[in-house]
Amino acid sequence: MEPRSEEMAVYFYAILFLRHPEVRSLFPPDMDVQRDRLLRALLRIVDLVDDADNLVRFCSRLGRDHRKFGTLNAHYAAVGECLLDALARFAGPAWSPELVDAWQRAYATASRTMMLAADDDTRLRPARWTARIVDHRRYGHGIAELTVRTDEYYPYAAGQYVSVETPWWPRQWRSYSPANAPRPDSTMTFHVKAVPQGRVSTALVHQARPGDLLRLGPPEGDMTLPPDSRRDLLCVAGGTGLAPIRALIEQVAAERSDREVALFIGARTAQELYGLDDMLRMSQRHHWLSVRASVSHQRIPGTEGSLPEVISEFGPWGGHEVFLSGPPGMVTAAAHVLTERGVPLARIHHDPLDVPVLNAPLQPARLPEEETPAPWS
Repeated sequence: MEPRSEEMAVYFYAILFLRHPEVRSLFPPDMDVQRDRLLRALLRIVDLVDDADNLVRFCSRLGRDHRKFGTLNAHYAAVGECLLDALARFAGPAWSPELVDAWQRAYATASRTMMLAADDDTRLRPARWTARIVDHRRYGHGIAELTVRTDEYYPYAAGQYVSVETPWWPRQWRSYSPANAPRPDSTMTFHVKAVPQGRVSTALVHQARPGDLLRLGPPEGDMTLPPDSRRDLLCVAGGTGLAPIRALIEQVAAERSDREVALFIGARTAQELYGLDDMLRMSQRHHWLSVRASVSHQRIPGTEGSLPEVISEFGPWGGHEVFLSGPPGMVTAAAHVLTERGVPLARIHHDPLDVPVLNAPLQPARLPEEETPAPWS
């Protein structure tokens, strides 16, 4: 199927919208990203088909995530019918009765798991929340700080990420991490960098204003403080990856624990060391927090080099819980350096390096061997 996978995805959505026009409104106008995600979801289901526990975890996550789109249980049968017809058309002679039966059973298992997870989630929380922008500040290098207030209680933990939909690009959701631990006034602050071809990020940086309404999906992610660990922390942040790290440090401060926190912030140039002054001020208030910065593409007094190179000069880190956030290449390289220096992989925490709902770690967590594109756009 691989040589014709894109063609198959186009055909699948064409017959889905033709036969079931009522579902078209659930999808964005531009279907390129959506077609790619469909194929990747199918590939992961195939990869997990003999791993029942992780197949259930993955499909449950998909089912919960699909609630924010307005997906109903009745839609699953329509999708299954069109999916099998698309596979039959493009598989040709390989589409045997045995393969038909295998795909029917696989889809039935996946869709049933998704529906059960969505039904359970309905009893626990809304599908989405409305949030009003109450503050919007632009900084250099295409970065903006947005503070929003939700219309009702939004339950999340420091270090988690949130999917966001804007009024300018409806049905296009992108993930961002709050830069603060939960607050009593139901506000959250996001750090957003406008990236090339990033429609949602560009709108949030350059179009958004106080008073605009956003929609938030439920919180996701496991990059949170382990409840059963009191180890010291090593936190490594590149660019706007500082946001969830800052939230975690706020949580440590709120807990008034005696653990030490070592924070490393990196950027290409000194001008791009976003948030450094804020973290230095925080370190002056909290003796347990140390902050170091480095740049990789500029010769200035102080520490030079990439973050993986710099953290390898300090330590040892073998007894720490490690939190990594930033560009995928930095996260992957830093994790490699740390594991080589004795940090157990189970103590290295980071968000998925690609589309979160498709690439979140299952069990056990593992870093991919190769760098993949970041979802934060």
